[in-house]
Amino acid sequence: MKKLFNLLFVGAMISCAQSNAQSSKEHISKEIALSSAANQTVVEVYNLLGSIRVEGYSGNVVLLEIDKTVSAKNKADIDLGNKEFELGIDTKQDTIVIYTRAPYDTRPSGSKKKEKNNDNHYSIKLDYVIKVPQNVSLRLSTINDGLIEVSQVSGRLKVNNINGGIQVNNAKGQTDLHTINGGIDVSYTGSPVSGSSCYALNGTINAVYPENLSADLKLKSMNGNFFTDFPNAEIAPQTVVKKNASESGTTYKLNKDTHLKIGKGENQMNFETLNGNIYIKKRS
Repeated sequence: MKKLFNLLFVGAMISCAQSNAQSSKEHISKEIALSSAANQTVVEVYNLLGSIRVEGYSGNVVLLEIDKTVSAKNKADIDLGNKEFELGIDTKQDTIVIYTRAPYDTRPSGSKKKEKNNDNHYSIKLDYVIKVPQNVSLRLSTINDGLIEVSQVSGRLKVNNINGGIQVNNAKGQTDLHTINGGIDVSYTGSPVSGSSCYALNGTINAVYPENLSADLKLKSMNGNFFTDFPNAEIAPQTVVKKNASESGTTYKLNKDTHLKIGKGENQMNFETLNGNIYIKKRS
């Protein structure tokens, strides 16, 4: 918890300091070989400031592209930021971890190295573009000023964002998507793997499935509605306060937890938002 608080504080200070700032830019390219088979490999990316975009492809190595921007009020601090920055890439038997090693450590587990959290007079923004073998699994995280995008990756996805949205295209494996201030847009190639979940505290959730969806969906929204255009949706009536039907689909006002069964209801998935709507739609 202390680690997360420190990173959030750094992010807040960075946002406040970006006005009237100078900046320098650098492009970083890396190629990372896998130590295990792709379907047994997890690629982890931990960012503080900036976006993450990951695309699956038919190759067998990880192709890493980073646009690094160092901003500060003067050139001396920019030069210091460039000097102190260090990219971390740790490769274990079945895991590749990509993160900022210095001037602070962005890994969630923390580091025993000395951190310079709050005395930096510069900010470092990293925008990641990564190509990975299609069947790897992913763990992705960023905190400020960045969207996380994933497409064409069939392995398990665990994605966390604090101040930004999440977009996932053609997910196939189990998904665990979590954001605080942003929405979630996700499309699936088939029925969800049991245990999948989407959580958006302040944002809308849009989930798109094939017409042959078979799932048991649990939905919860404190201050929002639920919409679906699946005609065969079965909803427990005691959890619905109000129901409005139209040609495009049906909108439900949620009471607490709503259980939605589509098809045979074989796989379970959870959706939850505090201030936002939940949309379960057919792929067009």
